[in-house]
This record gives sequence, structure tokens and C-alpha cells, in this order.
Amino acid sequence: MTDARSAAWDTYSQSKPQRRRTNARGEVTWFNWSQYPDHGPGADVLKLKPGDRALDLGCGSGGNAAHLATLGMKSVGIDLSARQLDKARERWPGVDGMDLHQADALTYLGDTRSMFDAVYSVFGAAWFTDPALLLPLVHAHLKTGGVFAFSQRPPVEGCYGCQASYIPRGPDEDPAIVKRWDHEPDAWVLILHEHGFVDVSASVLAPPPGKRRTGTLLVRCVRGPNGA
Repeated sequence: MTDARSAAWDTYSQSKPQRRRTNARGEVTWFNWSQYPDHGPGADVLKLKPGDRALDLGCGSGGNAAHLATLGMKSVGIDLSARQLDKARERWPGVDGMDLHQADALTYLGDTRSMFDAVYSVFGAAWFTDPALLLPLVHAHLKTGGVFAFSQRPPVEGCYGCQASYIPRGPDEDPAIVKRWDHEPDAWVLILHEHGFVDVSASVLAPPPGKRRTGTLLVRCVRGPNGA
């Protein structure tokens, strides 16, 4: 791929260890919306049942996608980083029902004819893609009643819209730069309503007890009947 963002996320992947073999409950697969381990809601946010199709926009090393596949869903994950996908295939070699692709979210959604029961993004492409471009494509590929949900860090006060993120590289290289889109919860509600989604909720999950103070922004909405 020639997309410079791919190299940036390849660099990022080097700093991230593989997902643990088990979580605090002893589960070998699990769904995590938060930047904190064993914290927050799980896959029930997506309201899926066995046989449903789910699309992970920015699946990283594949932990959430693998969990849905083990529950009987048809789980599709896309990511710009070849190294992240290599980690996913290494970590989850025996999981049936998980299909991984190296792709940009806009390109994949623009090319595929597949429809999904849920589309989600956990600190993934929904954070790093212009919502004016992404949301119409997500809406078009969700079945009626399908859920779109995403999580990311909350915005810094006064820093809204398109922002820059710097990803460190080697000691003799400038950091890689990627764009992200930050909005307050109320702004996300308005934006998603404007793009035809219903039952929109957006809130910041408090961090777990301890010294950390940054919560997790979790946004959820539905494609309504007749495309509304």
C-alpha cells in the first residue's frame, strides 16, 4: 500500500503487546471498548446474535473481531496496518468465521456490496476518518435496525473537529502524523442524527478506580426503518 498512514500504524503496532491469553474472568476471548483492561461494557452493545455479520473498522490485532467470531457471528476486520493484521493472524489462528483485510475504511466500504448487522470501531477508523465521508458509507452498509458504535478518547476541551496525532518513529525520524476527529458527546449526537441515524447515545465512561482520570467516549446509534 502507498498510504502513508499504513506505515504510521505499523510503527504504532510495534509498541503494543499481544492481547493477554485470558482476561480477569479467565475468558480466552472478550470484547473491550475501553483503553483499560477488564473495564466497561462488552459485545452486548452491538445487539448481535449468531449468524449476524459485524464489521470492525480498524481491527488492530483482532481481539474484538475474534471474540465475535467465537460467539458465532461472521466477523470482518479491516486495518491499514499489515503488521497489526499479522499479529491478529498469529494470535487467533484457529478462529473460524473471522475474515481480515488490509484496507482503508472508506475504500473498503466504497467497494464492498456486503451489508452488516453491526459496524463498530474501537479507537479505530471512526476516530481517524472524516465523519462527513465515513458516516454515509456506514449508514449505507447497515441493515435496518443495525448498530453503529465506536469508542475513543474524549476530546480535549476546546480542541474539536480535525486534530493532529503524532506517532513516534525511530530516533532519527520525524514522527508520523495522522488526523483524528474529536467532538463532545452532544456534538456526536447531532452529527449522527444529521446522517440519518436514530436512537443515538453518546457519553463518557468514567475510568476505573485509581489514579487515571481520562474516561472513554462511547457512541452508539441505529439505522432506522426506511433508511432513517
